[in-house]
Amino acid sequence: MHSTEQTAVPTRVIGLISGTSVDGIDAALVEITGKDLDLKVELLAGETYPYPPNLRDKILAVCAGEAISMAELAEIDDAIAFAFAQAAQNIQIGHQSATLIGSHGQTVYHRPPVNGGLETGGTRGQGDEGERTNYQLPITNYPLPITQPKPLGYTLQIGRGALIAHLTGITTVSNFRVADIAIGGHGAPLVPRVDAYLLSHPQEARCVQNIGGIGNVAYLPPRRDDWLEKIRGWDTGPGNSLLDLAVQHLTNSAKTYDKNGQWAASGNPCHPLVEEWLTQDYFHLPPPKSTGRELFGVAYLQQCLRDAEAYQLSAADLLATLTELTAATIAESYRNFLPQLPDRILLCGGGSRNLYLKQRLQSLLPSVPVMTTDEVGLNADFKEAIAFAVLAYWRQLGIPGNLPSATGAPHEVLLGEISPAYNVSVSS
Repeated sequence: MHSTEQTAVPTRVIGLISGTSVDGIDAALVEITGKDLDLKVELLAGETYPYPPNLRDKILAVCAGEAISMAELAEIDDAIAFAFAQAAQNIQIGHQSATLIGSHGQTVYHRPPVNGGLETGGTRGQGDEGERTNYQLPITNYPLPITQPKPLGYTLQIGRGALIAHLTGITTVSNFRVADIAIGGHGAPLVPRVDAYLLSHPQEARCVQNIGGIGNVAYLPPRRDDWLEKIRGWDTGPGNSLLDLAVQHLTNSAKTYDKNGQWAASGNPCHPLVEEWLTQDYFHLPPPKSTGRELFGVAYLQQCLRDAEAYQLSAADLLATLTELTAATIAESYRNFLPQLPDRILLCGGGSRNLYLKQRLQSLLPSVPVMTTDEVGLNADFKEAIAFAVLAYWRQLGIPGNLPSATGAPHEVLLGEISPAYNVSVSS
């Protein structure tokens, strides 16, 4: 049990994350007090630091399945750690130094666990893609043989925390997802527990919808009875991933995204095509579930482009249709997998700035106000970075960070590996 004195003094923490869009490193410098319902977070500074273009290109290629050597992987791992450490140093300029860093790192691979024979990270329309080899353990005379578990998930976030701790002189918590995955969970989404204490409401049910490269939701029932056990969370499907890839395809990489959804807003969605895409296995798989660029990446977009050829869509119509798919997957997952529609939707992440996407989601769920977390006091751009600052803070206090009802894990676990900073002097 931790005394109240331990949490009464604000802890200054840096949260770092680069999401599946690989736009850059979101850094948030925050002060945290409390532990659960008394949890308070003050954002002191937030900034996005773009990757060097050649590093971003390499990360995207790896995420798309490009084969690389272990030596190349080590180089990318080093480069990401250096970039994250630099972001941590920069976000502190003009502020008192932080004492803790929570670094999510950069996801380059995510394989969800097998659910009832359907592997949720398979390729489009092929849920059991990539059938796994069953490596049988050799027969031994060990007195305590280990039973081989059912096929687990696997995830890889690079930009190692030990190097960030050394470079910054600040204790760093990283590798948050692996503990949940090791006990049979998806390792995602990890933010619902943070959302529960920062964004839940005594009377109304809320959906906190993050729209990064991939969309994920935290359903927060009203704070009464056994409300924490009723929280749900899952990856809804593509967020900005297909939109960004399509913009790059349509402009020969001259542009990387559709600002405010203006290009898409000038087109018309092809609803028969959206209905065809909504038949994809992943959208009908019940939570808990998770996905990534392994499913909704370049190969998926190429299939979407082939599907669209029959409709002779303009570039604007194609973007409008892909935007409609993102909005529809969110709306349909709420209707199919929630006990009831929420009283309010709070958007965050880069997609929350896509005004056309927000408009389409509101049109599909007309009875539910669609807002951003900014409007309830939590910065929508840096909410994910703030969340990993909180998860690092909880890890240091010995407080579990996962919600089994969201990740599918059988029980709560401590999240993150702690890398102490032995070189405590920070260069000015």
